[in-house]
Amino acid sequence: MIELEHVYKRFEQKDLPVKALQDVSLRVGKGEVYGVVGPSGAGKSTLIRCVNLLERPDQGKVVVDSQELTALSAEALAKARRQMGMIFQHFNLLSSRTALANVALPLEIEGMDPKAREAKAREMLDLVGLTDKADAYPAQLSGGQKQRVGIARALATHPKILLSDEATSALDPQSTQSILTLLKQLNEELGLTILLITHQMEVVKQICDHVALLESGFCVEQGALTDLIADPSSRLSRAFFPRIQEQTPQPGAVSAIITFLGKSADEPVLATLVRSYKVDVNILGGSIQTVAGKRIGQLQVELAGEQTAQALEHLRQLGLRVEVSA
Repeated sequence: MIELEHVYKRFEQKDLPVKALQDVSLRVGKGEVYGVVGPSGAGKSTLIRCVNLLERPDQGKVVVDSQELTALSAEALAKARRQMGMIFQHFNLLSSRTALANVALPLEIEGMDPKAREAKAREMLDLVGLTDKADAYPAQLSGGQKQRVGIARALATHPKILLSDEATSALDPQSTQSILTLLKQLNEELGLTILLITHQMEVVKQICDHVALLESGFCVEQGALTDLIADPSSRLSRAFFPRIQEQTPQPGAVSAIITFLGKSADEPVLATLVRSYKVDVNILGGSIQTVAGKRIGQLQVELAGEQTAQALEHLRQLGLRVEVSA
């Protein structure tokens, strides 16, 4: 649904060039929830604004639903943008309009009949669970409710793609959870493709299928979320499973990082290992988390004993990832 091919974007700030995006390429499949993460200033918001050409790339192609947006006329681009809804960190609601009137705004711009416009706006408010807030003004709504209005407005024109720019960053944890649940529901029920920008790893962990990591304008890592997290050498894996301080193994011992995925995360693998092989296992640290609906765990261990090599090979044969660090 979304393809960026070798996209570059730079700005001038105080007469100094800022390279916001540098040779960024990524592909978002139909129906995916794709997260883009990275520190402040990494280029995340610039990237999402390049997708709908609110920012036009200096170089590269932007292809959405098989249309190369960077090659369209102004009229054709306006039509293509109707297939993309967008929600924002600070909601961007009009304070003088009710929730219903805010949702109806894009339909009003399109020239829809007033009665049909109201009916569609009410349908969208019902979709996001705000049927009883149609006549409320933004000042009368909580942060989570404002974002639901923003989502309803973004979906009013039945877009195929929803772009989310830090949509949960201004919300409390309970409201964040509520909005993430809603977005996942919309993704599953409507087949909506979602591209979301966030610096919150918890957001990525809960609803994303794929993810890209931006640093200083470069895309340094991308792929299926569970694949990246299960790879001990991945930067995202290190974000989810921080390493303990490096230490020198005991004489004759081997340090290893063992990654458990799926059912193996709940199996007594190490206990079985100790019973089956002449090996001692010292657990240095680790945890088990649920990521994209799958259980993933990592343990940092030291193994010592005459059958250490056989024990490590046994773990690999079980389908576990084993990275020997010393």
